[in-house]
Amino acid sequence: MATATAVRATATPAASGADASPPAYQSGFGNEFATEAIAGALPVGQNSPQRPPYGLYAEQISGSAFTAPRAANRRTWTYRIRPAAMHEPFRPLGNGRIVSRFGEVPTPPNQLRWDPLPLPTEATDFVDGLVTMAGIGDPAAMSGCALHVFAANRSMAQRHFSNSDGEMLIVPQHGRLRFLTELGRIDVEPQEIVVIPRGVRFRVELQDAAARGYVCENYGAHLRLPDLGVIGSNGLANPRDFLTPQAWYEDREGSFELVTKFVGNLWTADVDHSPLDVVAWHGNYAPYKYDLRRFNAIGSISFDHPDPSIFLVLQSQTDTPGVDAIDFAIFPPRILAMEHTFRPPWFHRNVASEFMGLVHGAYDAKAEGFLPGGASLHNCMTGHGPDAETFDRASRADLSTPTRITDTMAIMFETRNVIRPTRFALESAQLQGEYYRCWQDLPKQFDPERR
Repeated sequence: MATATAVRATATPAASGADASPPAYQSGFGNEFATEAIAGALPVGQNSPQRPPYGLYAEQISGSAFTAPRAANRRTWTYRIRPAAMHEPFRPLGNGRIVSRFGEVPTPPNQLRWDPLPLPTEATDFVDGLVTMAGIGDPAAMSGCALHVFAANRSMAQRHFSNSDGEMLIVPQHGRLRFLTELGRIDVEPQEIVVIPRGVRFRVELQDAAARGYVCENYGAHLRLPDLGVIGSNGLANPRDFLTPQAWYEDREGSFELVTKFVGNLWTADVDHSPLDVVAWHGNYAPYKYDLRRFNAIGSISFDHPDPSIFLVLQSQTDTPGVDAIDFAIFPPRILAMEHTFRPPWFHRNVASEFMGLVHGAYDAKAEGFLPGGASLHNCMTGHGPDAETFDRASRADLSTPTRITDTMAIMFETRNVIRPTRFALESAQLQGEYYRCWQDLPKQFDPERR
């Protein structure tokens, strides 16, 4: 999936503290990038010279096995002020509401839906604001995923975070965020996403008073763009719209904290300098952002509503062809032009499990109750579909003209595995105990005397 283009960029000059200048980006998905914050900081023709320029240290970050095929190999060489090994020993840190071991409580086969997580009233940063809603698998086995929501009202100042258990796909729903990473800075707003690779260190600054959103923690294979098959060479998410940051660094000394998630637990270590001190780097293992509004939706122009796989943005594959560990799909604004058919999603039961969120507006299959910032879980073979009001409206709709679905952005994390909700999720005040009622008013319409 990676394109072979190499991009060399000179980025924002070095920062000694807070930097208000806008981030700079490089375009493309999975590219071989080359970028430096100071001209000449990137060695030419080799990875580990005896004496790197400017007295920097060469350090490689490997995101895949050394012997992985070239197309699947992920690694980045960094040239930094101090090696990442320079910190005090890690010590346990209370996990708060983060869970990586699932099955503590029985998983019900019910349809589940939650109201949005309240915005915090006490000082809460991104790490403290994370709460695990559900998941499956084992981070130590590098298999499965965890699904979190977050709500924060404070920036991470001297605090940094890295996740050794998996890459993080972060979907802001409320408030703008700035991610300052080892490999550069990324600004995101609602209806954009950011992916932070496993092990990359970062901190999160709030650009507004508060922020809220969703996080998929992927324990398995890297997220990648899906093949297009019979769709052809264009459509869905275009590689050029994915943006990776240019090099940027901090040269700051003082009292800093490094929080790491490792084998399901949080650990903390003291650091006497900012870990965001990479002056130059090259490779294809780096964070990136994508604007969901640039997704080129594909749909039917004859009859029947296609499967949700036509809305696939990113996937984490398994060893079984065509069966993914994680599918990240979105339901953006679009036009429905099918005739003689039921235009919303039909009633269905899947072997796959679906965890959905709503970033903006309303979801076309639910007339009420599914709120921006909220979530729903429809597990393996759990029946679901349009609520009674949506079904009634769609059954009587005039199909002579297309239906324009506007003012919406829903997301879905789908997996072949049963998703197990956490105790917090099942006992949360946000759990909608009456969710099942949205289907109870569907009338019996069967009449054997009337075709």
